[in-house]
Amino acid sequence: MSLGALVHRLDPGIIPFRKASHCDIHVSGGEFNVAANLADCFRLRTGIASAMVDYPIGDLIAERVRAVGVQPFYKHFPHDGVTGPNMAAVYSDRGHGMRAPVVFYNRSNEAAARLKPGDFDWSKIFAGGVRWFHSGGIFAALSETTAEVVIEAMQAAKAAGAVVSFDLNYREKLWSISGGAARAVQVLDRIVKNVDVLVGNEEDLQKGLGIAGPEVAARSKLDSSAFFGMIDNAVAKHPQIKVVATTLREVHSTNRHSWSAVAWIGGKTYTAPVTDLDVFDRVGGGDGFASGFFYGLLAGESPEEAVKLGWAHGALLTTFPGDTTMATLEQVRAFAKGGGARIQR
Repeated sequence: MSLGALVHRLDPGIIPFRKASHCDIHVSGGEFNVAANLADCFRLRTGIASAMVDYPIGDLIAERVRAVGVQPFYKHFPHDGVTGPNMAAVYSDRGHGMRAPVVFYNRSNEAAARLKPGDFDWSKIFAGGVRWFHSGGIFAALSETTAEVVIEAMQAAKAAGAVVSFDLNYREKLWSISGGAARAVQVLDRIVKNVDVLVGNEEDLQKGLGIAGPEVAARSKLDSSAFFGMIDNAVAKHPQIKVVATTLREVHSTNRHSWSAVAWIGGKTYTAPVTDLDVFDRVGGGDGFASGFFYGLLAGESPEEAVKLGWAHGALLTTFPGDTTMATLEQVRAFAKGGGARIQR
């Protein structure tokens, strides 16, 4: 079960928006991406709690949610035709070669920012047998009330016996309009007190949780020592945390990345292999890792295998357009075991 904002992403491909004449529309949202991937690729029953505006863009988004097999739990809002509220828009072009991708937003009067405690009947939702609850820092930053919804949901999840995960996903621009870095640390600290499984990189831990950085700098973006060096401080601050994980990515060009992933699980560290990616669309790769990793933990796989499943799924996701998966579980398992791109007949 995920809680977060649903957005629609306008994607003109490798054409910059300032020169675009048409675009594809992808439905996304960090928390939704995890639910969609777990349903579509990993064949789990999943749900999303979110805001829904009753107008054609909302209809488009709701249709895509149904299409990937995610059960919706919506707080509905009417649209006044002038000021909204709106379903948030994300604009992105993929870049190419040495030209970097560009992502910018319009979250003006976003319906999801209006969500507040009491909007969802969590006891009824969790009575359906939810085993895992997930949310993230982007949704928590949208307004003063969204963080309270996250905490309300997490407490209900804990009472129902569900595992609680949270992706820090620290976004400085979002927090800058709602109290800045100091408020971010204060709010995220309250949220993470309820979390079992934390997803976040070095920057997320430093800026989102106020965790001191490592004394020794990482030798490269693929060096896990700096990340693992911060875990003791993070767990000392939040001793109930059982798992911390993140991806590692070295960007050589827009279409060529080196990729790995790491996790701290119950005091032990695990590192996925390093592979070179030919990237089609990088957006959603981190959520792809989280999805595969969560699946591995839910399915009772070993910690090593769970990390590799997340690593493999995140890698495959970057080969598809859009934010959510087009991979199959069989492809993920094959890649995790060392499969390559040889033609399948």
